[in-house]
Amino acid sequence: MLAFILRRFFSSLVVLYFVVSLTFLLTTAQKGGPFEKEKMTATAKAEKERKYELDGPKWWQLARYQKRLLLERDMNVSIRYGDLTVAEILAQKLPNSLTLGACAFLIAAIGGVAFGFIAALRRDSWVDVSAMFFALGAISIPTFITGPLMIAVLGLWLGWLPIGGFGTWQQLMLPSICLGLPFLAYVARLTRNSLLDVMSQNYMRTAKAKGLDDSTALLRHALKVAILPVVTYLGPMAAYVLTGSFVVESVFNISGVGMVFVNGIQNQDPFLLCGAVIVYSALLVFFNFAVDVTYTFLDKRIKLHG
Repeated sequence: MLAFILRRFFSSLVVLYFVVSLTFLLTTAQKGGPFEKEKMTATAKAEKERKYELDGPKWWQLARYQKRLLLERDMNVSIRYGDLTVAEILAQKLPNSLTLGACAFLIAAIGGVAFGFIAALRRDSWVDVSAMFFALGAISIPTFITGPLMIAVLGLWLGWLPIGGFGTWQQLMLPSICLGLPFLAYVARLTRNSLLDVMSQNYMRTAKAKGLDDSTALLRHALKVAILPVVTYLGPMAAYVLTGSFVVESVFNISGVGMVFVNGIQNQDPFLLCGAVIVYSALLVFFNFAVDVTYTFLDKRIKLHG
C-alpha cells in the first residue's frame, strides 16, 4: 500500500506539472495578450509585461512562473483583479463552490444509487420506465434551462424555496439540485445497468435458490459488486461538482470558482487560470486515488501494488 501511495503521489505531481505548464503556454500563446484591450503606449505595455514577468520568449515566461510556483509556492497575482493574489481570489471563491459541490454530490450519489436500485428491483415495471425516463430527461436538458425553470416553478410559482442568497440550507437547495440532477441521472442509469448485469450471475441465482427475496439478494450480494462502476464515475464527478459549474453559478448568482475559469480565459489571465486549473486537477487526482483505494474495501479480490 505504501509503495502504491508513493508512486501515485509522484506521478500525480508530474501530471499536475504538465497540465499547469500546458495551460500557461496555451493562455500566453493567444493573440492579443492580457493588456491588448487597455489603451496604452508600447512603452507602458512593455513595462506592464516586465512587471508581471510576461516579457521575453514563452519558455522563459514559463520558467519564471514555474520557479515562483515550485520554489516560492506563490501562484502570482491576477492581472484583471486589481493585483489581488491568485491565492486570495481562490480563498474567497472556493468555499462557496465546495459547499455547493458537496451538496450536489450527496444529492447525485445517494439519489442516483437509490433510483437505480429501485429501477433494477422493479425491472420493466412502470417504476423502472418512469425512473429511466426521468433520468433521460435530466441528462438531455442542459442546466441553463433547468435552472431558470426551477426558479420559476419552485421559487416564484410554488414559493417552496428561496431564489436568492447563499448560505442557509434552503438557499442551497435549488442550485444544488440543479447542479446535481444530471449526475444523479447518470448514477441512476449506471447503478441500474450494473445491478441487472450482476443479477444474471450464477451466485445470484444460488442466493435466490436459498430463499432470499430480490431486495435482500440485491442489498447483501449484488450491490457491493455492482457499485464498483458507480464508484469509478463518482471520482471525476466529485472533482467537477466541487469546483462548481459556471452555468449554475451564473444562473443563481453564486460567486464561485466556476466563474474564475471563465474570467481567466476571457481576460487571458494566465496566473488566474492556472490557479483554477491547479485546484481542479488536484481534486481530480485526489478523487481518482480515493476511488482506487475504495475498490480494495468493496472487492477483496482487488489489491494495490506499487
